[in-house]
Amino acid sequence: MVDEKTVIANIHNVLKTVNLSGFGKKHSGKVRDSYELDGKRIIITTDRQSAFDKILGFIPFKGQVLTKLSEFWFKKTADIIQNHLISVPDPNVMVVKNCQVIPIEMVVRGYITGVTDTSIWGSYEKRERVIYGIKFPEGLRKNQKLASPVITPTTKAEKGHDERLTEKEIIQRKIVTPAIWKQMKKVALELFEKGQKVCEKAGIILVDTKYEFGLDEKGKLILVDEIHTPDSSRYWVKKTYQARFKKGLEPESYDKEPLRIWFKTHGYTGKGKIPQMPPEFIAKMSRLYMGIYEKITGQKIIPDTTKDADNRIKNNLLKSEFAKDR
Repeated sequence: MVDEKTVIANIHNVLKTVNLSGFGKKHSGKVRDSYELDGKRIIITTDRQSAFDKILGFIPFKGQVLTKLSEFWFKKTADIIQNHLISVPDPNVMVVKNCQVIPIEMVVRGYITGVTDTSIWGSYEKRERVIYGIKFPEGLRKNQKLASPVITPTTKAEKGHDERLTEKEIIQRKIVTPAIWKQMKKVALELFEKGQKVCEKAGIILVDTKYEFGLDEKGKLILVDEIHTPDSSRYWVKKTYQARFKKGLEPESYDKEPLRIWFKTHGYTGKGKIPQMPPEFIAKMSRLYMGIYEKITGQKIIPDTTKDADNRIKNNLLKSEFAKDR
């Protein structure tokens, strides 16, 4: 993992967006840019940092971590469900199968926690006991492990707020068929169980995560987007969790929760002027992202610091199997 000095030196060398000519129409989400071409999708994971449904700044090397970690987990979970990954021709790029994305984010939670509007702790703290259509017992504390993991689905919003969904609403609105919904629940819980086991060996607790699914050309369920990244998941340090929980302290994290907490303590939760992150905090977040990659995979990450990322990405795509197939 690179040191703080190197991260700070690259604060202005971040991947904010990518503009590629000759690769189809560009689509931009909160963190990713993508292009559709010849039945495939090119997904470029940028260094944009989002939380509270806003872009809050940029974290060096973050896009590379998310891409490489998703690649690791897609390969690790291919025995559970087919995924959309075809190749990774560049540190920030995945070439994937184009499919019909199901507009549901499958959030699986093993603990009661969170600081956002869609978190279950926020509702529980307000005395709600039926959340996402699920009944929760009295006496739970923030960051406590649940008796068993729960699925708390939301809508999938490219921009603006994700909204809570219940199982009943999903079926009533016919977002998916009952059969597909049943399969999505089963697969999500199996993926979460696999993720927890792999993380446990690395001394990490996979607290909660988000999965997204699509349907391929034959109508078969397929795993899409990202998987088990520090953007889509909470990771806690297993060794210190229990002691910190007993003292009422926040767990040590390897995800973007410290970023949410930092902004919240600076008076920002999605409205008003966005506070500017200091270089030292940006470096801390970058090193957290790189740290969780190295802990989970057991591999060192050596970020590509090329200044002209647009050109690098285009050249890598043109040299890849993706281009040869065209």
